[in-house]
Amino acid sequence: MDILPHRTKDLLETALARLRGYGVAAAIEDNGVPPRNTRADASVRLGYGGRDATYVVVLKRGLRPAALNAVVHQIERLGAPGLFVADFITPPIANELRTRRIPFLDAAGNAFLDQPPLFIWVQGRKQLTAGLARQPAGRAFQASGLQVLFALICHPEWIDLPYREIARRANVAHGTVGWVMAELPKLGYANEMRGKRRLLQRERLLQQWAEFYPHTLRPRLLLGRYRAETLAWWDTFDPTRYGAVLGGEPAGGRITRYLRPATATFYADRIDPRLLLDLRLRTEEDGNVEIYRRFWTFDGDDATLAPEPLVYADLMANGDGRCMETARLIYERIVHPGA
Repeated sequence: MDILPHRTKDLLETALARLRGYGVAAAIEDNGVPPRNTRADASVRLGYGGRDATYVVVLKRGLRPAALNAVVHQIERLGAPGLFVADFITPPIANELRTRRIPFLDAAGNAFLDQPPLFIWVQGRKQLTAGLARQPAGRAFQASGLQVLFALICHPEWIDLPYREIARRANVAHGTVGWVMAELPKLGYANEMRGKRRLLQRERLLQQWAEFYPHTLRPRLLLGRYRAETLAWWDTFDPTRYGAVLGGEPAGGRITRYLRPATATFYADRIDPRLLLDLRLRTEEDGNVEIYRRFWTFDGDDATLAPEPLVYADLMANGDGRCMETARLIYERIVHPGA
């Protein structure tokens, strides 16, 4: 019995077929079931020069640059040699993955593997035009669905609340909760036991949410971009005086004490003119301060900061090395609270 969904297996088989064209033996192992205690999608065996190696696979379609850090973080936490497989990897992303020493394949034949005696480096192959186009992750990962998922990631126990109550806390229509809940079991993120719903694979759901948030939900939330001459206020400023909370780099710096912000992110229901005046913010398209509309109705652990899963996603989307390290520290706080 095949474990992998049909479309997922098609993508993996196509990528492995390209690899075989380079003289490497490649096969999906154990119907694609990854080893236990990993966050992978499948398991494959590669052979070259009389040697075999097993990789656990992370599969993605339609990878965007904003999601790259989240993918790399997932692969680095696999607990086993990892292989990234995609429908198409652009040359800039290929170069970045190679720099970070992340093995990858795509359905077009682009590849990077460095496992002596095997070395493969192929980039610039054109994207396939049919058959393996990006498939949507489902309505749960559309903008309003992401709001529901965010509430459940922050509070997994809420999944068993009445739909109307979840809708209120996620700030969405009642019907949105219904179709998100219908999809979660199909995606492997929920089940029902003895009449109670449970959230599953919260870590993986957080990673996938962080991939989609920057390009699906966040652009719809932007209220304004500004320039601050200084961000020296980041560690002592109280945004609640203006009906706002801090996200992004200032929140990451306050939570971990690891990062000194170069940009600032606020979330608020509206822009309070006093905030602009007190921080001497002036409108600028490429400014270092962004204000987004708050899309949730509940408080985080710190009333001055956005909930930690959102801070994690903001930092992962930034791309800066210290932001990524800070994001990893926050990720550990989320998935291993009290450790």
